[in-house]
Amino acid sequence: MSRPEVPGIITAAELELTADGMVEWQLPNGMIPWFPGGHADPWNHIEAAMALAVTGRVEAAEKAYQWLIDIQRADGSWHQYYLENEVEQDKLDANVIAYIATGAWHHYLVTKDQGFLETIWPVVDKAIEWVLDLQQPRGEILWARHADGTPWSFALLTGSSSICHSLRCAVAVAEHLGHERPDWELSLAMLGNAIRNHREEAFAPKHRWAMDWYYPVLCGALTGDEAIAHLAERRDAFYMADKGIQCVSDRPWITAAETCECLMAYLTVGDKEFATKLFQGAQTLRDESDGRYFTGIVYPQLEHFPNGEKSTYTSAAVILAADALSEASPASGLFTSHDTLPEIMALDQAKDPSLD
Repeated sequence: MSRPEVPGIITAAELELTADGMVEWQLPNGMIPWFPGGHADPWNHIEAAMALAVTGRVEAAEKAYQWLIDIQRADGSWHQYYLENEVEQDKLDANVIAYIATGAWHHYLVTKDQGFLETIWPVVDKAIEWVLDLQQPRGEILWARHADGTPWSFALLTGSSSICHSLRCAVAVAEHLGHERPDWELSLAMLGNAIRNHREEAFAPKHRWAMDWYYPVLCGALTGDEAIAHLAERRDAFYMADKGIQCVSDRPWITAAETCECLMAYLTVGDKEFATKLFQGAQTLRDESDGRYFTGIVYPQLEHFPNGEKSTYTSAAVILAADALSEASPASGLFTSHDTLPEIMALDQAKDPSLD
């Protein structure tokens, strides 16, 4: 397998150094914290594991997945934040929990390890069932539950979009292993319909946040001309020329992770030129001394935030973006070539399993 690189911007060797920095910060139990002494959340932890896999650090990636297997709750969920030996925040976040399906399918695409997929299938199955219990009649999925099981009262567009992509990956895993999950396919159709047609009424307003802008495209709910128009509509609100993507529209805060996620959304609509430009902007956050990436930068002060932080999830986002741009690994199109995943059927095409 070739390694990610973007000619003229970053070499494979430079990204190998970035990956080595993530392995260095991985704890003995497999957890990948944001930074030494910090917490981990399952979503960003999985993002890091995916980046390790595409740079050939398969053993470290599988150690990361084993940590999730070891700490999964009996009901299929994980808490929001963990420290090395304890739970830091006990909220149960739906899109965080669903992301195990994305990681599992990504790892299989990279390694073709059938045994890994069979081992992690029960983990994915329980997690997805937990998440879908939060789906509302209109299709959106509530953001979270409190630790006592009480659901939060609203859904988030970014979170539901992330779940949409994870659910497609979950269906892919189930189909590959021969498990029929028609209820997942129906839930996916309902969720896709909510994202496409009910964004204003189904989700809490978060219009300041860049992720609410590009995630409906990144997850594949919006495609083709609709996706192109959607990205064009608010690009000027979030793009700071030659620098990257602002995490919120009203503050000059550029983050490498949002910039790299956003460029993958642009790859889904075929705009590789702008995607490459965004990737170039993200490199201003690279620390050449160790290959790690600062989480964000404030303009015009050029101050790294928060507090000079470099984070494993930011490095992971850069590696995965490089893989998507270079099409290096067998999983490079997971976020950008949506015809490689099970389709999001229209509601009138999806079959309700309860009618059987």
